[in-house]
Amino acid sequence: MAVIGEVRKREVFADILETFSCNLESPLHSILVQGILKGEKMDMVIQKTTELGVNEIVPAVTERSQLRDTRRVKRWRKIAEEASRQSGRSVVPVVHEPVELRKYLTSSAFQSASQGFIFYEEGGISLKHAFHMMQDARYTIHDRANKGGLICSIGPEGGFTKEEVQFAEEQGLTVVSLGKRVLRAETAAISAVTLVQYLFGDMS
Repeated sequence: MAVIGEVRKREVFADILETFSCNLESPLHSILVQGILKGEKMDMVIQKTTELGVNEIVPAVTERSQLRDTRRVKRWRKIAEEASRQSGRSVVPVVHEPVELRKYLTSSAFQSASQGFIFYEEGGISLKHAFHMMQDARYTIHDRANKGGLICSIGPEGGFTKEEVQFAEEQGLTVVSLGKRVLRAETAAISAVTLVQYLFGDMS
Protein backbone atom coordinates (compact mmCIF):
# COMPACT_ATOMS: atom_id res chain seq x y z
CA MET A 1 0.00 0.00 0.00
CA ALA A 2 1.34 3.43 -0.91
CA VAL A 3 0.28 7.07 -0.83
CA ILE A 4 1.25 9.45 -3.62
CA GLY A 5 3.25 12.29 -2.09
CA GLU A 6 4.33 14.35 -5.06
CA VAL A 7 3.64 14.45 -8.79
CA ARG A 8 6.04 16.07 -11.21
CA LYS A 9 6.03 16.35 -14.98
CA ARG A 10 7.65 12.96 -15.56
CA GLU A 11 7.88 11.54 -12.06
CA VAL A 12 5.57 10.38 -9.32
CA PHE A 13 6.81 9.99 -5.73
CA ALA A 14 4.98 7.75 -3.28
CA ASP A 15 5.40 6.78 0.36
CA ILE A 16 5.16 3.03 0.99
CA LEU A 17 2.92 2.39 3.98
CA GLU A 18 2.66 -1.38 3.94
CA THR A 19 4.19 -4.31 2.05
CA PHE A 20 2.84 -7.82 1.64
CA SER A 21 3.72 -10.94 -0.30
CA CYS A 22 1.84 -11.63 -3.53
CA ASN A 23 3.33 -15.09 -4.08
CA LEU A 24 0.41 -17.44 -4.68
CA GLU A 25 2.56 -20.35 -5.87
CA SER A 26 2.14 -23.84 -4.45
CA PRO A 27 5.08 -25.40 -2.59
CA LEU A 28 4.67 -28.32 -4.97
CA HIS A 29 6.58 -28.14 -8.25
CA SER A 30 4.29 -30.17 -10.48
CA ILE A 31 4.98 -31.33 -14.02
CA LEU A 32 2.11 -32.42 -16.28
CA VAL A 33 3.15 -34.83 -19.02
CA GLN A 34 0.09 -34.72 -21.27
CA GLY A 35 -0.49 -36.91 -24.29
CA ILE A 36 -1.30 -34.36 -27.00
CA LEU A 37 -5.04 -33.83 -27.44
CA LYS A 38 -6.90 -32.49 -30.42
CA GLY A 39 -7.97 -28.86 -30.76
CA GLU A 40 -9.65 -27.13 -27.87
CA LYS A 41 -9.19 -30.09 -25.52
CA MET A 42 -5.48 -29.38 -25.19
CA ASP A 43 -6.22 -25.67 -24.83
CA MET A 44 -8.57 -26.44 -21.94
CA VAL A 45 -6.06 -28.70 -20.18
CA ILE A 46 -3.35 -26.04 -20.35
CA GLN A 47 -5.70 -23.30 -19.14
CA LYS A 48 -7.21 -25.21 -16.23
CA THR A 49 -4.05 -26.92 -14.99
CA THR A 50 -2.27 -23.55 -15.07
CA GLU A 51 -5.02 -22.15 -12.85
CA LEU A 52 -4.54 -25.15 -10.55
CA GLY A 53 -0.83 -24.39 -10.14
CA VAL A 54 1.07 -26.70 -12.47
CA ASN A 55 4.64 -25.50 -13.15
CA GLU A 56 5.56 -27.32 -16.35
CA ILE A 57 3.56 -28.87 -19.18
CA VAL A 58 5.20 -31.44 -21.45
CA PRO A 59 3.10 -32.24 -24.56
CA ALA A 60 3.88 -35.89 -25.20
CA VAL A 61 3.57 -37.86 -28.42
CA THR A 62 2.32 -41.34 -27.52
CA GLU A 63 1.42 -44.46 -29.44
CA ARG A 64 -2.24 -43.47 -29.52
CA SER A 65 -1.72 -39.77 -30.18
CA GLN A 66 -3.88 -38.64 -33.07
CA LEU A 67 -1.63 -35.60 -33.46
CA ARG A 68 2.11 -36.16 -33.85
CA ASP A 69 3.09 -32.78 -35.22
CA THR A 70 1.70 -29.45 -34.09
CA ARG A 71 2.26 -25.76 -34.56
CA ARG A 72 0.17 -24.79 -31.54
CA VAL A 73 2.96 -24.47 -28.97
CA LYS A 74 3.00 -20.68 -29.30
CA ARG A 75 -0.78 -20.63 -28.74
CA TRP A 76 -0.45 -22.94 -25.72
CA ARG A 77 2.15 -20.66 -24.16
CA LYS A 78 -0.15 -17.69 -24.67
CA ILE A 79 -2.99 -19.57 -22.99
CA ALA A 80 -0.74 -20.41 -20.03
CA GLU A 81 0.31 -16.78 -19.73
CA GLU A 82 -3.28 -15.53 -19.76
CA ALA A 83 -4.42 -18.19 -17.28
CA SER A 84 -1.56 -17.29 -14.93
CA ARG A 85 -2.55 -13.63 -15.04
CA GLN A 86 -6.24 -14.40 -14.50
CA SER A 87 -5.54 -16.64 -11.49
CA GLY A 88 -3.12 -14.20 -9.88
CA ARG A 89 -0.07 -16.42 -10.20
CA SER A 90 3.42 -14.94 -10.10
CA VAL A 91 4.88 -17.63 -12.35
CA VAL A 92 3.87 -18.68 -15.86
CA PRO A 93 4.19 -22.44 -16.42
CA VAL A 94 6.79 -23.59 -18.91
CA VAL A 95 5.11 -25.19 -21.93
CA HIS A 96 7.77 -27.38 -23.50
CA GLU A 97 8.13 -28.39 -27.11
CA PRO A 98 6.36 -31.68 -27.92
CA VAL A 99 8.47 -34.78 -27.30
CA GLU A 100 7.98 -38.52 -27.74
CA LEU A 101 6.93 -40.09 -24.45
CA ARG A 102 9.69 -42.71 -24.36
CA LYS A 103 12.30 -40.09 -25.21
CA TYR A 104 11.12 -37.89 -22.36
CA LEU A 105 11.10 -40.80 -19.91
CA THR A 106 14.79 -41.39 -20.59
CA SER A 107 15.80 -37.72 -20.61
CA SER A 108 17.83 -35.85 -17.99
CA ALA A 109 14.80 -33.63 -17.33
CA PHE A 110 12.79 -36.67 -16.31
CA GLN A 111 15.61 -38.12 -14.23
CA SER A 112 15.89 -34.88 -12.24
CA ALA A 113 12.30 -35.18 -11.01
CA SER A 114 11.95 -36.64 -7.53
CA GLN A 115 8.82 -38.75 -8.01
CA GLY A 116 5.94 -39.25 -10.38
CA PHE A 117 2.76 -40.98 -11.43
CA ILE A 118 1.34 -42.37 -14.62
CA PHE A 119 -2.44 -42.49 -14.57
CA TYR A 120 -3.88 -45.62 -16.15
CA GLU A 121 -7.55 -46.50 -16.54
CA GLU A 122 -6.91 -50.25 -16.62
CA GLY A 123 -5.09 -50.63 -13.32
CA GLY A 124 -2.81 -49.20 -10.69
CA ILE A 125 -3.08 -48.28 -7.03
CA SER A 126 -5.16 -45.42 -5.71
CA LEU A 127 -3.57 -41.99 -5.49
CA LYS A 128 -4.37 -41.99 -1.77
CA HIS A 129 -2.40 -45.21 -1.34
CA ALA A 130 0.50 -43.74 -3.29
CA PHE A 131 0.37 -40.67 -1.04
CA HIS A 132 0.67 -42.78 2.09
CA MET A 133 3.53 -44.75 0.57
CA MET A 134 5.39 -41.53 -0.10
CA GLN A 135 4.67 -40.27 3.42
CA ASP A 136 6.14 -43.49 4.80
CA ALA A 137 9.22 -42.80 2.68
CA ARG A 138 9.46 -39.33 4.30
CA TYR A 139 8.77 -37.53 1.03
CA THR A 140 8.45 -33.96 2.30
CA ILE A 141 7.44 -30.58 0.91
CA HIS A 142 11.13 -29.72 0.84
CA ASP A 143 11.73 -32.72 -1.45
CA ARG A 144 8.90 -31.69 -3.73
CA ALA A 145 10.13 -28.13 -4.01
CA ASN A 146 13.82 -28.82 -4.48
CA LYS A 147 14.32 -32.14 -6.26
CA GLY A 148 12.88 -31.47 -9.67
CA GLY A 149 9.18 -31.78 -8.97
CA LEU A 150 6.38 -34.32 -9.08
CA ILE A 151 5.33 -35.73 -12.46
CA CYS A 152 1.74 -36.48 -13.48
CA SER A 153 1.44 -38.37 -16.76
CA ILE A 154 -1.92 -38.41 -18.55
CA GLY A 155 -2.63 -40.21 -21.81
CA PRO A 156 -4.28 -38.85 -24.96
CA GLU A 157 -7.68 -39.91 -26.29
CA GLY A 158 -7.68 -43.69 -25.83
CA GLY A 159 -5.14 -43.57 -23.02
CA PHE A 160 -1.71 -45.12 -22.73
CA THR A 161 -0.91 -48.57 -24.10
CA LYS A 162 0.12 -51.36 -21.72
CA GLU A 163 3.60 -51.21 -23.18
CA GLU A 164 3.91 -47.49 -22.44
CA VAL A 165 2.71 -47.97 -18.87
CA GLN A 166 5.15 -50.82 -18.34
CA PHE A 167 8.02 -48.74 -19.73
CA ALA A 168 7.07 -45.77 -17.53
CA GLU A 169 6.96 -48.01 -14.48
CA GLU A 170 10.41 -49.35 -15.34
CA GLN A 171 11.66 -45.76 -15.40
CA GLY A 172 10.35 -45.18 -11.88
CA LEU A 173 6.80 -43.84 -12.25
CA THR A 174 4.08 -45.23 -10.00
CA VAL A 175 1.02 -46.55 -11.83
CA VAL A 176 -2.11 -45.04 -10.29
CA SER A 177 -5.83 -45.07 -11.03
CA LEU A 178 -8.47 -42.35 -10.89
CA GLY A 179 -11.18 -44.88 -10.13
CA LYS A 180 -13.43 -47.28 -11.99
CA ARG A 181 -15.10 -44.77 -14.30
CA VAL A 182 -13.48 -44.02 -17.64
CA LEU A 183 -12.76 -40.30 -17.88
CA ARG A 184 -12.14 -38.21 -20.95
CA ALA A 185 -8.48 -37.28 -21.29
CA GLU A 186 -9.09 -33.62 -20.48
CA THR A 187 -11.19 -34.54 -17.43
CA ALA A 188 -8.49 -36.93 -16.24
CA ALA A 189 -5.79 -34.26 -16.52
CA ILE A 190 -7.74 -31.65 -14.56
CA SER A 191 -8.82 -34.20 -11.94
CA ALA A 192 -5.31 -35.58 -11.50
CA VAL A 193 -3.70 -32.17 -11.04
CA THR A 194 -6.43 -31.16 -8.58
CA LEU A 195 -5.94 -34.29 -6.49
CA VAL A 196 -2.16 -33.99 -6.55
CA GLN A 197 -2.39 -30.36 -5.40
CA TYR A 198 -4.78 -31.44 -2.65
CA LEU A 199 -2.57 -34.26 -1.39
CA PHE A 200 0.87 -32.80 -2.00
CA GLY A 201 0.40 -29.07 -2.64
CA ASP A 202 -1.57 -26.22 -1.13
CA MET A 203 -5.21 -27.07 -1.83
CA SER A 204 -5.73 -29.03 1.39
